[in-house]
Amino acid sequence: MREKLFHRDFTLVVIGQIISLLGNAVLRFVLPLYLLDVTGSRSLFGLCSAAAFVPMVVLTPLGGVVADRLHKQRIMVVLDFFTCALVALTALALGHLPLVPVLVAAMMLLYGISGAYQPAVQASMPLLCPPDRLVDGNAVINQVSALSSLLGPLLGSLVYGAFGVTPVLAGASACFFASAVMELFIQIPIRQDTLEPASGRPPERIWRRAGPSSGRNGRRS
Repeated sequence: MREKLFHRDFTLVVIGQIISLLGNAVLRFVLPLYLLDVTGSRSLFGLCSAAAFVPMVVLTPLGGVVADRLHKQRIMVVLDFFTCALVALTALALGHLPLVPVLVAAMMLLYGISGAYQPAVQASMPLLCPPDRLVDGNAVINQVSALSSLLGPLLGSLVYGAFGVTPVLAGASACFFASAVMELFIQIPIRQDTLEPASGRPPERIWRRAGPSSGRNGRRS
């Protein structure tokens, strides 16, 4: 019998990804649009949007390396708390600091965070999903990412058109904070690569869920 895919930890990761990716997509749409509305410069809009992609291109492969070496749950929590603070500071800076540097810096950081966050989620899939459900787990994560990219601009345009940029930033900051707090309760299961020298067999990957029923060494009692 196939093991359950949507257990507590996997569900928390999916919900956290929905909030993070959707909020990030909303902001990456609204901030350039706000810049265009205020400055009226299409060339500045294009240059700032293009420059914001640079951190994402650089940090996506680097994020994969970091995710393989560090605790993936901590990466998610830190990035969401950092995004919460970034969005709040951006909202406070509007009207008090020069607009273009503030928005360019915010957009570059948002793209960079997106490039670093997703590899941590993807690297956690083999640890959160039973081997026979890994393809299903990756499919769920990819669907969330695709839907966020599709719905983010739609939601952002509706909220921005109705309420302006400040409520968008305030709501996004609150959502990132809630996501980070929720991710504090994720328990990434333990994966061990073991090698039995006497048998000469290759390393064997062991998947097991961490939970109340796990023993001290991760075995179910």
